[in-house]
Amino acid sequence: MTAQIIDGKAIAATIRGEIKEEVEALKQATGIVPGLATVLVGDRKDSETYVRMKKKACAEVGMNSIGRELPGDISQEDLLAVVRDLNADPSVHGILVQLPLPDHLDEEAVLAEVSLDKDVDGFH
Repeated sequence: MTAQIIDGKAIAATIRGEIKEEVEALKQATGIVPGLATVLVGDRKDSETYVRMKKKACAEVGMNSIGRELPGDISQEDLLAVVRDLNADPSVHGILVQLPLPDHLDEEAVLAEVSLDKDVDGFH
């Protein structure tokens, strides 16, 4: 058997095209536009880049992107309140909490607060 080189960029473009069609069909059928919320705490450049890429991907497929950029010194309770608000927001269909969180925050507690129905990372 011979190894076959695949073109990851082409495959990703195909998948994004399919998702874009599905998003448009959902919008036409129901009026609903899927929304992805990202929660970014602090100012890590790598995390900022990753979140920016997710927002760009949302735009490419016609999804709403809801960003919550929070200060690195946010309290545990204030961060949990942000997650609870996103859980309750009917325009948010998925939530991504960008890791790692600053050391003073309990990542497990924050991730556990994300609704099972909206956990795009599958941590539940």
